[in-house]
Amino acid sequence: MSPLLATVAHMIEIATSPATTTLVITGDLDLAERDQFPEIAARVVGLRRQLLVIDMCAVTFMDSTGAAFLISLADSGRKRGGATVLRGTSDRDLFVLEVCGALDLFRIDRAHRCTDEFPLQGSTS
Repeated sequence: MSPLLATVAHMIEIATSPATTTLVITGDLDLAERDQFPEIAARVVGLRRQLLVIDMCAVTFMDSTGAAFLISLADSGRKRGGATVLRGTSDRDLFVLEVCGALDLFRIDRAHRCTDEFPLQGSTS
């Protein structure tokens, strides 16, 4: 995988296979990062894969702006008949999506276990 966007502690990587696009998010997914969202969304949508997997093991914080980004990705995929899977998502981030009324847009991978390198954020507090 090659980094699409990188700052000191924030990065979003995109990887593809014939049927799947995987987004690996590191750092905050919030208002401060929002300027990058349209470019990433355009690239993901342009890949036209049936399955989008969003790996959130290394997400440190997500606000409603980050949730809106994820919702837009899931909605675009759904309109094409695809599905969006969230893996490594903390209970707090799932709550943000639930409050936004969008949890049903996602499949939640509850079997995934984050590596020690990227512990599930919020899991030790």
